[in-house]
Amino acid sequence: MADSGILEKLLPKSDDKAYKKARESFWAYCKLINPRFFRDSRPHLKELADTLQALDEGKLVAPDGSACKRLAISEPPRHGKSYTMTLFNQWSFGKNAENRIINVSYNETLSSRFSKGVRDGIDATKIDPKFSIFSDVFPGVRIRYGDAAAQMWSLEGSYFSFLGAGMGGTITGVGCNKLIIDDPIKNHIEANNDTVLADQWEYFTNTLLSRVEEGGIIIIIMTRWNTRDLVGRALDAEPGKWCVLNHKACINEDTGVMLCPELLSFSSFKEKKKLTSPEIFLANYQNEPIDAKGRLYEGFTTFDALPDVGLDGKPVVKHVTAYVDTADTGADYLCAVCADRIDGEAYMREVIYTDEAMEITELAVAQMLYQNAAEECYIESNNGGRGFARAVERILWQRYNWRRTTIIWVPQRQNKEARILTESSFVQNHIRMPADWATRWTGYYNAMRNHQRKGKNLHDDAPDATTGLAEVIQRGAAMRKRFFSGKGAR
Repeated sequence: MADSGILEKLLPKSDDKAYKKARESFWAYCKLINPRFFRDSRPHLKELADTLQALDEGKLVAPDGSACKRLAISEPPRHGKSYTMTLFNQWSFGKNAENRIINVSYNETLSSRFSKGVRDGIDATKIDPKFSIFSDVFPGVRIRYGDAAAQMWSLEGSYFSFLGAGMGGTITGVGCNKLIIDDPIKNHIEANNDTVLADQWEYFTNTLLSRVEEGGIIIIIMTRWNTRDLVGRALDAEPGKWCVLNHKACINEDTGVMLCPELLSFSSFKEKKKLTSPEIFLANYQNEPIDAKGRLYEGFTTFDALPDVGLDGKPVVKHVTAYVDTADTGADYLCAVCADRIDGEAYMREVIYTDEAMEITELAVAQMLYQNAAEECYIESNNGGRGFARAVERILWQRYNWRRTTIIWVPQRQNKEARILTESSFVQNHIRMPADWATRWTGYYNAMRNHQRKGKNLHDDAPDATTGLAEVIQRGAAMRKRFFSGKGAR
């Protein structure tokens, strides 16, 4: 980092005050470099600039109260996010020339364009004295001589400063203290491709995270096409650690209040809305994921601790119940849920959600029933479910010498989608999840949260098992009477 005393001597005295302010404030730097674009009449740009500076200086507070190191940004098209990020990289290098930044974009072309924008801004030559450039503010920071590569370059005194790469590209031999991922999804088609989304998440967790040094920051900028995208999965994986800056193009459609009418007027907004499919328009301009509009479950009830007193004012009486939806095919998941039944409510104890082989899941379910002292376990007996039920019962007897769990076969003949839809209200309001269920049972949480009302569901095992539990909670006595009469009890 250039010495501040040297900087002061190099700066023209007449401009010293403005340049000093630009070094201290990223927003001031943006206004100095391009005052026509970065105006006070565009407050969303100031909020973006101030948020980036707070993140960079360790002053941004995460939802869990810690110093935030993770930031997700969603902005409407043509509202300045990429340009602002280019200047943020320049300003970061001016503040500390020892920064090492990796920027990942959708492909090599975009990453190369971004890399050149950062590099050329730092390397700019002053021609017109009326316009300020990077070297006016940070005269001691320069690109290393002869280091003109488009995607990887260094500042003087550094062996590596900046790398631009395409999503999924090879990144070897370098680490960074700032990882920036900019628009990793090409369009709505890719955004609804589960394979693409899974591959990007794997690349993020297995490759990119290993390049971020201890204490480094991560920024993801993208249109929120899908709740299972990179931002959605990151929020699920690290709840409370991510700050989110989400700007909608239209703040209030009833009154016509826009985020920045200078960049997108309400009349233009309405014209674009007419010409674009509703789902794509909402994702692109309002940052509302396409699949979020069709979710079956709007929210779930959570709890921190079990109640001590029941509705009758007496100490609660708990009954532990489990429900299992076995994997019908090789592509299915087994989902087993175990809960405390208290006053007509279910308080979830444990969940198994896996695509492991049956010989593994039989052992896992038996262990869950034994460790939670389940009184009864309902197992769907369709498509091999009876064999699974017999195996679980045998493991309980032979391995755990446990006969206190009654195994009940449930031959499901009703339409699965209709059952899930019918019980969705009860599931949301009366199947209570632990407050930390998003991290405790991540796969199950994602399957429940992202289940669509109509079609588009690759797996429905989690909602099916939870629906079965809801049916047991409401009609358990009648179901037990029926099955103990000889039609399913074991």
